[in-house]
Formats: sequence, structure tokens, C-alpha cells
Amino acid sequence: MIEYRNGSNIKREQLELLYDSVGWIAYTKNLKGLEQALVNSLYVASAWHEEQLVGLIRVIGDDQTILYVQDILIHPDYQRQKIGTTLMSDVLETYKHVRQKVLLTVDEPDVRGFYESFGFESCDKGSTVAFYKEF
Repeated sequence: MIEYRNGSNIKREQLELLYDSVGWIAYTKNLKGLEQALVNSLYVASAWHEEQLVGLIRVIGDDQTILYVQDILIHPDYQRQKIGTTLMSDVLETYKHVRQKVLLTVDEPDVRGFYESFGFESCDKGSTVAFYKEF
């Protein structure tokens, strides 16, 4: 059974295991920075199987006009069990009053379909444009 929790108080080791499981090693190269990013987030929700962190979503924003889904990740052993759907639904319900919701992700058919199922539109299909810069 999956238990859902709110809050950024998650042990470093748990974060490292989850982020590494999906190959997000850029985050785990600086675990202190990842912990601080969670603390600084507007909202963090997580999914747990017993004492194992199996899913996480975190958002940043101003709680009024903009909400940015920064991270949503599910351990590969727990994918396709509606954990991501539950986490995203929680965020969208909690912040339904926020006018603009944004996220940036890889372009893969399953990923695109997941976000489109929540009403997100890809900038390549609409009248908006998106820019990003990585260092």
C-alpha cells in the first residue's frame, strides 16, 4: 500500500536513492543542494511504500499567478501504478487557484500523454513559446 505525505522533511539517503533510480544524477551530485531545494519549494508531496520513498513531486512559485512543477519522479519499480497521477492531481487541486501552471520535461510519447491528460498543452502546439538555459 502506498502512503502519501506532504512536506520536505525527507532524509538525504532516501532522496539519493529515488533520484538515482530514474537517472537524475545531476541532482545527486549535490545532495545538500537538493535538500535545500526541497526546503525552498512551495510544496512537496511524496509517496512511500513502507519506509521507501517511491515518488515525489515538488513545485515552486508564488501561490497566486505562477506554479512551476519542478520535479515529478517515480521509482521505476513503482511506475504505472497511478502514483504520478495521484501526486499531480494533488498539486493541481491544491493550487487550482493559481492562473498559470508550467513545467519543462523531455519529449517522449508517454511523457507527453501523461501531461496532456491533465490539460497541459505543449508549447509547440499552441501560441506560446518556451525558452530555457542550462549551464
